Amino acid sequence: MFEQKIKILKEEYQKIQDQLALPDAFSDAKRYKELSQKHSEISEILQIYEDLLNSKKQIEENEKIINAKEDPELVALAEEEMPSLKEKIEKLERRLKEALFPDKRAKYKNIIMEIRAGAGGDEAALFAMDLFRMYTKYAEKKGWNVSVVDSHSNPIGGYKEVVFELSGKGVYSDMFYESGVHRVQRIPETEKQGRIHTSTVSVAVLPEVPVSEIKINPSDLKIETYRSGGPGGQNVNKVETAVRIIHIPTGTIVASQAERSQARNKEKAMQILQSKITQKQEEKKAKELSQARKEQVGTADRSEKIRTYNFPQDRVTDHRIKQSWHNLDLILDGEIDDIIEALKKELG
Repeated sequence: MFEQKIKILKEEYQKIQDQLALPDAFSDAKRYKELSQKHSEISEILQIYEDLLNSKKQIEENEKIINAKEDPELVALAEEEMPSLKEKIEKLERRLKEALFPDKRAKYKNIIMEIRAGAGGDEAALFAMDLFRMYTKYAEKKGWNVSVVDSHSNPIGGYKEVVFELSGKGVYSDMFYESGVHRVQRIPETEKQGRIHTSTVSVAVLPEVPVSEIKINPSDLKIETYRSGGPGGQNVNKVETAVRIIHIPTGTIVASQAERSQARNKEKAMQILQSKITQKQEEKKAKELSQARKEQVGTADRSEKIRTYNFPQDRVTDHRIKQSWHNLDLILDGEIDDIIEALKKELG
């Protein structure tokens, strides 16, 4: 399955190495940077392939030990290693497949994420803040850049809404299945009688679409400027640098206030608007397809509850794949690799 692709990559890798070793390799800085980046990308893929081969070789050796039945202690150790080795091979094969046969989401290096408090008042806003922290912690682990575009705080803490940009390799592929309604069940700190409350938060994930990919008529836009606000809603800037754009035909509203200049905020707001309009077009296309097709490609309809975070039972359940994980504290601290891998495996 992978051998032919790997053979081609090895040949390309050697050619790049030869070019980088030439005396005049540094004469063209742009070309040198491109070659170095490609060299690094291929090197990473070849390392995954090498790890896969070594793991398969280890399984073969363990099987020989088990079948020989000569040393009971070695047999026990070999049998103990087998499940983790098989799991490792499964993950490596999935990573290699993603690298060699990337899906259409892999081309996006930047995404916009929106987290909005839903039902549940203050508790929903607090959980919106928890989710924002979870995603930013995960982003730190992945080496992605995080940039807040717009936010509206709740008076007691938390977010009514927070919009932020994530930039990095594989960002859309990893975050794609986070779109939807996230439900939390826990006892709020303000609850004196110890009753469990249920609140909801919606998450939207939008690939950042280049301005050239979709044309927007300037006459369809209403652009407003205002003073950027700080925590609690107070104005922290005496100049109207924040920008709000309304796309009149669709009623889509976007805003940006994180940048210090009005021009940069307008540029960022336009990027978000482009992504939102593209998303709406994609959702419209998906709804025109059969239900089976929608389930296959995953439209991530935000009206559908996708996940429940149950604090009393220390459990997270993703309803789309009917799978649960424990240790909520670690999960909300950004340890969501297992959840993302399971979703990509079952829904990807």
